[in-house]
Amino acid sequence: MKRLSIFLVLILVIGFGASRFFNGPSSTALAQEVATINEPEALLEDENNTISVIDTYGPSVVAVNVELRGERLDPFSQFNFQLPPGFQLPPGFQFPQGDQSGDQAQEFRRQGSGSGFVISNDGHLITNYHVVEGALKRASSELDEDARISVVFPSSDEEFPVRVVGVNPDVDLALLELEDPSNLPESIKPIPLADSESLKVGQKVIAIGNPFGLSSTVTTGIISAIGREVPSIGQVPVPMIQTDAAINPGNSGGPLLNSRGELIGINTAIIPGSSSAGQAGNIGIGFAVPSNRLSENLENLEAGGVSGSGSVAILGRPRIGISGSSVANYPEELRDRLNLPEGGFVVGSVSEDGPADKAGIKASEYTITDANGQQWPADPEVIIEADGQAITEAQDLIDYVVTKEAGDTLELKVWKDGEVRTVEVTLEVVAN
Repeated sequence: MKRLSIFLVLILVIGFGASRFFNGPSSTALAQEVATINEPEALLEDENNTISVIDTYGPSVVAVNVELRGERLDPFSQFNFQLPPGFQLPPGFQFPQGDQSGDQAQEFRRQGSGSGFVISNDGHLITNYHVVEGALKRASSELDEDARISVVFPSSDEEFPVRVVGVNPDVDLALLELEDPSNLPESIKPIPLADSESLKVGQKVIAIGNPFGLSSTVTTGIISAIGREVPSIGQVPVPMIQTDAAINPGNSGGPLLNSRGELIGINTAIIPGSSSAGQAGNIGIGFAVPSNRLSENLENLEAGGVSGSGSVAILGRPRIGISGSSVANYPEELRDRLNLPEGGFVVGSVSEDGPADKAGIKASEYTITDANGQQWPADPEVIIEADGQAITEAQDLIDYVVTKEAGDTLELKVWKDGEVRTVEVTLEVVAN
C-alpha cells in the first residue's frame, strides 16, 4: 500500500511537469510577455534599425513620372535581350515598370512611372534607364520634344521637372538633374554608396520605392544571391544582386539599402507572379544593379550623353558584335577544369556577319554544366587584351569600345585552349 501511494505521487508530479512542458507558460506569464512586446519602447533592435534608416533616407527617394504627348509609350519596345550562354530566365521575367495608363485626349499623358533617389546636394538623382528611355531622343540622353519627366518628393505632391544628364543602357542607369536645383528640399540627405563587393548572402536589405503608385513604400528582406548574371536592357549581362525584399511594378530605379542606410543596389527587375486580376506582382525574386556599377559609371554619367556599348550599339553606336561575360563569373572548379586564364571577356555569342564574325572570332561549340545545373561554354574564346590594354573582366572591354568610333580597328588578343592569337576587328554600326 505504501508503494502504491508513492507510485501515485510520482504520477501526479510527472503529469504536472508534462502539462507545463506541453502547454507552455501559464496564461498569466504569457499575457505579461505579450504585453511587454507590445509596448512601444519594446521595439526590437532590428525594427529600430529599419525605422532609423527610413527616417534618415526615406525622404530622399522620389517617384519618377514620365509623360508623353501622342501615342502610347511602350517601355519594352527597345528591349534587346541576349542571355549569357546557357542561361534561361523563368517565364514572365520583366522590369518592374509602373502605371502605363492615361487619357488619350490629354495633351500629356502619364505613360510610365518608377522610382529614383538623390545622390548629391546639387539636385542629381539616379533611376533606371528603362524608366526614362521612352522619353528620350534616339541615341541620345536629350529629352524628346513631346515628352517630359518629373519627380515627386515624399514631403509634397508637387511635381518638379528634371532633365536627363546622362545614361548607360548596359547597366540600366540614368542620371537626372532638377531643372531648378533650389527645388531640392533642405532636409534631404543624399544616399551614400556602399561597396557592393563586400556583400554577403543572408544580410538584411531595405527597399524603398513607389510600387503601383503607392509612394514611399518600404519592404525588407535579405540578399538571396549575388552575381546573378541576368541581362540588362543592353546586350551585356550584368551580375546582379538577388533579393527576396518585395519589389513590384513602380519600384524600378529605387534604392536597395543595407542596415547602415548605404546604397548597395538599384532595384531593376523582377520575376513576377500574377494576381487573380492578372496584375504582375512580387513572388520574392527581385534583382538590383550593384552599387559598384553606379560608382564605376558615375563620372561618365555626369559627363553627359550615352555611355556603354550594348544597347548603345542598338542606338547607333559601333560595336564588336559579341556578347559574353567575365572569366570570374565561372565557378572556380570549372575555371580550373577548363584551365581558363585568370581574367578576360568570355565570348558567349557572335553576331552573324558582325565585326567579330568577320574577324574570325567564334562562339563556343560545346557547353558544360555546373553543380547547380547552369551551362557554360566548354571551349570558349577569351579576349584578354585590346590594343595592348589588359582585359580582366567584361566591363573593361565595354568601357574601351565605347571610346571608339565606327571604322576604328582594334587589335585583340584572343585566348583559346591555352594558345593566344592576335585578331584585328574593325568596329561597325550593326543594324538590329
